Amino acid sequence: MATWKITQTKSRIGCKQNQRDTLRSLGLKKIRQSVERQDDPQTRGYVHTVRHLVTVEEVGS
Repeated sequence: MATWKITQTKSRIGCKQNQRDTLRSLGLKKIRQSVERQDDPQTRGYVHTVRHLVTVEEVGS
């Protein structure tokens, strides 16, 4: 499985509660903070929910 590097690029202020909860579930608390997650259906759903707040890079296979 591939690994994704997910970086929060925008503030969660003014976002819906479910989007704030999704960022927290991904492990993101601050702008420019990054986490590495496996590319699986659950992570894809998380990223889709907050796609306007994060950037995603593929790190490895």
